[in-house]
Order: sequence, then C-alpha cells, then structure tokens
Amino acid sequence: MATRKATEAASAPGANVSKDELLTYYRDMLLIRRFEEKAGQLYGMGLIGGFCHLYIGQEAVVVGLEAAAIEGDKRITSYRDHGHMLACGMDPKGVMAELTGRIGGLSKGKGGSMHMFSKEKHFYGGHGIVGAQVPLGAGLAFADKYNENGNVTFAYFGDGAANQGQVYETFNMAALWKLPVIFVIENNQYAMGTAQKRSTSTPDLYTRGAAFGIPGEAVDGMDVLAVKAASEKACAHCRAGEGPYILEIKTYRYRGHSMSDPAKYRTREEVQKMREERDAIEHVRELLINGGHATDEDLKAIDKEIKAIVNEAAEFSKESPEPPLEELWTDIYA
Repeated sequence: MATRKATEAASAPGANVSKDELLTYYRDMLLIRRFEEKAGQLYGMGLIGGFCHLYIGQEAVVVGLEAAAIEGDKRITSYRDHGHMLACGMDPKGVMAELTGRIGGLSKGKGGSMHMFSKEKHFYGGHGIVGAQVPLGAGLAFADKYNENGNVTFAYFGDGAANQGQVYETFNMAALWKLPVIFVIENNQYAMGTAQKRSTSTPDLYTRGAAFGIPGEAVDGMDVLAVKAASEKACAHCRAGEGPYILEIKTYRYRGHSMSDPAKYRTREEVQKMREERDAIEHVRELLINGGHATDEDLKAIDKEIKAIVNEAAEFSKESPEPPLEELWTDIYA
C-alpha cells in the first residue's frame, strides 16, 4: 500500500484533479460522516431499532469508487450500507426515515438500517447475511453482459466475508463467464471483533483471485484519489470485456462493528492514531487549503450546509408516520 506522502505527490491538486472535484469529494465524504454521526445519536435516543452499523472512517471508499461510475452501473453491499446509499445519490431523508422505520423511508420503513434499495439509483441492497450479496452482484453483472449495455457492478464485501465459500464459487463463475463485476473488498482490518491477521491466512486478500485468473490490487482506502484511480482502472478492465477485477481497499472504521459493540479488542490509541494521521476527509481538506483552492472559512461553510441537510433528514425521519398495518401485505411474493 502506498504511503500517504507518495499518494499526495501522485495526486496533488492541479496535476490530475480539479478544485471542483476535490470539493465534491470533500462534500460527499462529509455528508456520509455527519449523517452517520446523527444516526448514532438517533440510535442512542431509541429512535433506531435493531442493528445499526456505521461507516465512519471508510468514507473515501464509496466516494472514490462512485467517481468512476456511469449511469446504469449497479452497486450491492452488506449491512454497513448507509454510506453507499448516500454516495450513489439516494435521498438522505429517505435513508434516515428508513433507519427509523417510517413510511417515508426508501423501503417504506420495512427494511431498516440493513435492507433498503433504490431501483432508480441502481442500488440493490443492504444484505444481512455475510457474503450473500457477492453472488447476487455477479448475477447483476450477468444481466449487464447479456444486455451488452457496457455497465459494471460494484459488489462490496468485507475482510470477514472474504473467508466465505460462496465468494469463491462466485469468483469461479465470474471468471468463467467474464462478467463485468468489480469485487470490492472493504478491508477495515476487523471482522466484527477479530483482527484480519488472526482470521486470514494471507496478508493480501486481493491475491485470492489469482487461482481464478482474476487480476486485482490493494488500494489505500484512506485516500479518495487513490481509490478513484484504482476504480477507473478496474472499470476500464470490465467495460472492455476482460472479466472481473478485485479491489482490496484497505480502510479503517472508527466505531465498533455495530452500535452494540464496545470495541474492546483494540486500543483507544490505535483508533486515535488513525484519526490524527490518516483521516480521509482531513486529507482532502489539507489538499484544498494547501493548494489554495479553499479557505478554512469556506470549508466551515460547507460543514454548516451539510449539517443542515442531515438535521433536516433527522427531523423528516421523526415526523414521517410509521407504516400502516396493511403495508405488511405489499412487496411480497405470495
């Protein structure tokens, strides 16, 4: 994995990224973080029930990948999914209302934190079973290949799910059929509470595609520009009909696995060190200020604007009514 110094040199503003792009990435990552912070507050107030897995710390992954997406590209992920929804343009009010189980939510309050969808934004969930979304992602890519539409599917899963058998069955079929799917391993270092080195025999998870002839690479997931560059390369590979690609994005979550996890399996100093030295949002902030593209006051104004959006979403999620009982009979197969 490249060092922060190296990636800063390679992705210096003005070299291959514009001021507007940097501001967009800053705004998008900040929206995810402020949204997740508010979701944590609502959970603590008892307004969000069930499980709730926050994305704080991992914002550069989805923002960098979405920067290379085109209209019609699909995405599917696990239960740590709020960031993916916001990054692909889903309405923050609809996402927050779904978290609180209200009719104004994107799944009418019936999916909650872990299971919501948007056909309009080509977002195919939020899935609660570890690794189950990976073969579904290959299925989406199969449809794209069949329809010859040039689209790709981003199939996200974590370092823990990388040990699931169905992942490798999917690798085999995706390689055999040359499916346009990017397998995105969000390696946040801990599968629930187990460090990767204690659960995984190989230090680099992307190399597991080699047995199937699937190329891949490790990416600095705390640098949105590094993620964007890798995503563009992977998308070009898939769109050219070369089959699947694996991106192991090495990132870090600041909170526990879920809201009920006290995260005692790592030290406070470890988390603080990542926050102070490797934070993805702070990295873009430095690029903007050091490059003369924005002032501290400019960025404070963006933060204020983002907080207003998130507060509006929270209020909407409180005011939207719960779904009526007859809603139980909709969206079912019987």
